[in-house]
Amino acid sequence: MSTQKAPRSAWIGLGVLALPCMITVMDLTVLNLAVPHLSAALKPTGAQLLWIIDIYGFILACALIPVGGLGDRIGRRKLLLIGAAAFGTASVLAAFSTNPLMLIATRALLGLAGAALVPSTLSLLRTMFEDDAERTRAIGVWGASFAVGAAIGPLVGGALLEHFWWGAVFLVGVPIMVLLLIAGPIVLPEFRDPAAGRPDLVSALLSVGSLLTVVYGLKQVVQDGLTWLPLASTLFGLGLAALFVRRQQTLADPMLDLTLFRNSAFNVALASNMQNVFVSFGSFILISQYLQLVLGLSPLQAGLLSLPASLLAVAGPMLSPVLVQRIGPPHTVAGLLVIAAVGFGVLTLVGGPLATFTVALGWALWAFGGSAASTLTTGTIIGSAPPERAGAVSALAQTGAELGGALGIAVLGSLGTAIYRGMVTSALPRGISPELAAAAHDTLGGALSVASQIPDSAAAATLVLTAQDALTTALRVTSVIGAVTSIVMAIAVAVYLRAPRPECQESSDNGCEREAGLAA
Repeated sequence: MSTQKAPRSAWIGLGVLALPCMITVMDLTVLNLAVPHLSAALKPTGAQLLWIIDIYGFILACALIPVGGLGDRIGRRKLLLIGAAAFGTASVLAAFSTNPLMLIATRALLGLAGAALVPSTLSLLRTMFEDDAERTRAIGVWGASFAVGAAIGPLVGGALLEHFWWGAVFLVGVPIMVLLLIAGPIVLPEFRDPAAGRPDLVSALLSVGSLLTVVYGLKQVVQDGLTWLPLASTLFGLGLAALFVRRQQTLADPMLDLTLFRNSAFNVALASNMQNVFVSFGSFILISQYLQLVLGLSPLQAGLLSLPASLLAVAGPMLSPVLVQRIGPPHTVAGLLVIAAVGFGVLTLVGGPLATFTVALGWALWAFGGSAASTLTTGTIIGSAPPERAGAVSALAQTGAELGGALGIAVLGSLGTAIYRGMVTSALPRGISPELAAAAHDTLGGALSVASQIPDSAAAATLVLTAQDALTTALRVTSVIGAVTSIVMAIAVAVYLRAPRPECQESSDNGCEREAGLAA
């Protein structure tokens, strides 16, 4: 294994690489806070609102493998700067969207730009930090930058929403992208694989097509039930995925190195990342609405309530390498996932007299355990490949995480919507117009708006209380799912994530390097 230490310039470059990581998370957190405001301004349907939130993750997940792997061929710094320019432009367009469809389209463009940004940062780290211990610390800083974005996002977003229109939250990232475009060429090294073949357009199309159709089918099944269209979409996507895998097996320079999946530690690390983001994103959208529309907090107050969680989410990735040194990777990651599960368990208690404290405590525990575990498993994934393939493996790691987030919003968000609709239906007054009934069915914000238009004050109060109780119930159910899946994943990590064999500690052969990377 390499023992070459990184120069000082690499650590300066790490600070620059933290910028796009920070802003991609901010873009998600500020949007969740802005949901009630953009709902009032653009009046999206329930389905449109879900697409506004999760189209970013869907496109990002679908484009990561073909776009992220492109950095190995054209240059990772070059791809990073292209992504920064595109992200800044799309942010401006999103801020000034005039209808739900325009916002959905610009969020899709943001997802495509993010597919160039995030894996480029991680693959550059693999190039800049060859020493395993330094790379682990660097990935800890990299992971903490996402948490910093999550910490800053609610505070900045809440402050902006107090004084400006909802679109202002998208403009936060524009100056950061400009700074990245200026500083990137100065402090970041360029790296490309000189032996890489030409990009395979067929593989790219198969990758995007399979992910997009499968995710769309799953989303529609959860939302509308098992009908022929989503079933056909899912089956078609699985067929495209099979063709993609078959093609990778025949190519001399495949887009995705399938031999990585022969290692159980790599597989469980990838699955852990996906599960972690799945439950996190699926729950956060409900928490943000619960704080503002049930507890009555302002966006700024909701942002302040997230501060303990945000601070612990920053501390977790920074402390996790120290824990690994003391108790080893399997027990560290498993223990962190158990902490996240306890956090979800606390969130199942929302609705009582200590609701605000319950949310703050549960959120903080989940943020600490989940963020730290995700940082360590990301190190496992990125250390599993040689430097020349770091772009493709980084893209694969981010694909799992982003797909998990998109599915979390779609599946858990749609499950929450189904629970909400089922409970609200019984509280709708007789004789209400179909338009008002549909608005009340779609979102809690819609139900509150409809209640203000009902002349019968008793019926209006019943609708408000039922709608708020429905959202609380949905949050409890998703929190139970988060707790159970986190415990299951902790068990899998404890069993399959193993440190390198003793004979590999002093070895430099390729197999041992990969195994050592899996324990980083």
